[in-house]
Amino acid sequence: MQEGTHNWDWEIGPKPVHSFAALKSVFAYRHLHSALVRKEFLLNYQQTILGPLWIFFQPLLTLIVYVLVFGKMIGIPIGKSIPPVLFYFSGIILWNFFSDTFWGISNTFRDHIHLYSKVYFPRIIIPLSVLSTNFLRLMVQLVMLVILIVYFIVFKNFTIHSGFNLLALPFVFIGVAMLTMGGGLIAAILTARYRDILNLLSIVIRLLMFVTPVLYPLASVNDSLKWIVLINPLTPLFELFRFSLLGEGTVHTGAMVYTFSLGLFVLVVSFFLFNARSAKLIDIS
Repeated sequence: MQEGTHNWDWEIGPKPVHSFAALKSVFAYRHLHSALVRKEFLLNYQQTILGPLWIFFQPLLTLIVYVLVFGKMIGIPIGKSIPPVLFYFSGIILWNFFSDTFWGISNTFRDHIHLYSKVYFPRIIIPLSVLSTNFLRLMVQLVMLVILIVYFIVFKNFTIHSGFNLLALPFVFIGVAMLTMGGGLIAAILTARYRDILNLLSIVIRLLMFVTPVLYPLASVNDSLKWIVLINPLTPLFELFRFSLLGEGTVHTGAMVYTFSLGLFVLVVSFFLFNARSAKLIDIS
C-alpha cells in the first residue's frame, strides 16, 4: 500500500472542531441516543415504589406547597383571572424542565466518564439525550396540565381569553432548550476541571428561580425592579408559556428577540467549546 492511501471505508474519530461536521455524525449514532434516553428514563425510576408515577407526583407535591405557602400564607399576587393551581403548575413544569436539564448536562463528564473514556462516539450525544429525556417528561406533565385546564373550564367556569396561542408553544420549548443546552455545556466544561463550581452553580440556579416568573407574573413586579427580571432571558419564555396556555402573560417582541438571539449565541459558542475541549476534559475527569 502506498504511503498516504487507506484501505478502509469508514474512519471513526472526532470531527473537526471548527465545523458542524460533528452534528452530522449525530444522525449516524441516533440508535445510541435512543438507548441513552431509555436508560436515563428507566434509571430515574427503577427501585422506587411509585416508579414512573413520580413524573406526576413530584410536580403535584410541589404544587401543593406553592399554593399553600406562596398563595395562601404569603399571598403573592398572581391576578384574579387565572386559578392559582394552573398558574403555579405551569411555572413548575417549565422550571423543572430547565433545572433538571441544566443539572444533567452540567454533570455530563462526572456521570458519564466511564463511557467517554472507553469508546468514541459524538460527545454531544449524551447532553442531547439528557435534553430529550427531560423533554419527554415535560410532555407528560404538559398533558396533565391540559387536563387540569379542561377541568377548570368545565367545572369552575374558567375562561381563556386567547386565540390560537398554542402555536407559540414550540417557540417556548426551542428557546428554553437553547438556553439550557448552551448554559449546560459551558457549565459541563467548567465543572469537569473545577468541581467546586457545582456548589456555586447550585446557588445561582436557586437565585435565578426568584428572578424568573415562576411564582409571580411579570405584571406584578414593581416597575423599579422589573429591569432585573427582564435581564433574565427565561422571563419572556415563561410569560409566553402562560400566555399560550392560559391566555394571560406579558409578551413583548423585543424581549423575545433578545432571548432567542442570546440563546442562539450561547448555544453556538458552547457547542464549539464543548467539541474543542471534550477530549482534554476526559483525561482530567
